[in-house]
Amino acid sequence: MKLYTVAHQGKTLVCLEGAGGTLIPLPYETMNQLLRDDPDHRAQVLAQGASAPGELSLDQVRVLAPIPEPMQDVICLGMNYQKHKAEAEQFDAQAFTRDRGNAVYFSKRATHCPGPGDPIPGHFDIVDSLDYETELAVVLGKDAWQVAEEDAFDYVLGYTIVNDVSARNLQTGHKQWYMGKGLDGFTPMGPCIVTKDEFAQPPAQAIRTWINGELRQDAVTDELIFGIAYVIHELSQGMTLKAGTIIATGTPAGVGMGFDPPKFLNPGDLVRCEIEGIGILENRVE
Repeated sequence: MKLYTVAHQGKTLVCLEGAGGTLIPLPYETMNQLLRDDPDHRAQVLAQGASAPGELSLDQVRVLAPIPEPMQDVICLGMNYQKHKAEAEQFDAQAFTRDRGNAVYFSKRATHCPGPGDPIPGHFDIVDSLDYETELAVVLGKDAWQVAEEDAFDYVLGYTIVNDVSARNLQTGHKQWYMGKGLDGFTPMGPCIVTKDEFAQPPAQAIRTWINGELRQDAVTDELIFGIAYVIHELSQGMTLKAGTIIATGTPAGVGMGFDPPKFLNPGDLVRCEIEGIGILENRVE
C-alpha cells in the first residue's frame, strides 16, 4: 500500500494509491494526523480506502513529500554501511573515524521537506562541498518504548526515501554534524510511504543514486551494520519514539566525498534517488 501527500486544486490531500495508479483521498488533513491516529482505527480507514474507487490520478496532482513537515527532527544513522564508513574515513579520518562498537546517531533538522521535483537549495554562500546520501527511512506508526528487538517491526508503519543532503565543510568543521546536515531544504523525501506489508522484514531492496545520469550508489538495504530492529530496540530503551518518528538508516558507498577527487554537487545537478519498491525521488540543485 502506497500513501501519498499531494496538492490538488489548492488543497493538500492525503491519499492511498489504488488499482491502476488511481488515488483515493483519505479522511486525514495531514500525514502526521494519519500517523498519530489510533492504529486500529487507522487500519480500518486504510482497509475501507483500499476498496473504494479512485478519484484522481497521479498526473492530475503535484506529489509532495509524504511528510512535508515532520513532527520532530529526523533521527539518522551515520556510517551504517561498511563501505561508506571506509570512504568517509578516507575523506577525513579525524572527523569520521568511530569505534564501531556502537551505532552513530545524530539528529537532522527538517522543518520542511522538499518533495519530488522540488529544488535542493545549495546554500553556496556558506557551502563549498554539497553532497547527497540516498537512504531508506523508517516511519513509525505507534509510540515505541522499551521495545524488544524481536517486536520492533510491530511499530513500523512503512518506509520512504530520504536524501540526507550534507554540507561536508560544515559537517567536518564542527564536532557535531547538526549544522552540516540540517540546513533548510536538506531533507528531500518521497515519493510516498510504502507500508511494511509490501516488504520482507527487514527490507532487502536495491538502493541507487544517479547524478546527472551517472550511477554513483548501488547497494541493498539489508547491508546495514546496525539493522532496523536493533536501532528501534536500542533507542527505545531510554527514549519514547513517538508515532510519526522518521529514522534514516544510513547511506551506502558512492557519495561525492568518496571519490578521488571528490564529486560534489553543483548548481543545476540532477539527483535521482531510487529504492526498489518505493519509487524515485528526483531533485535538482539550485
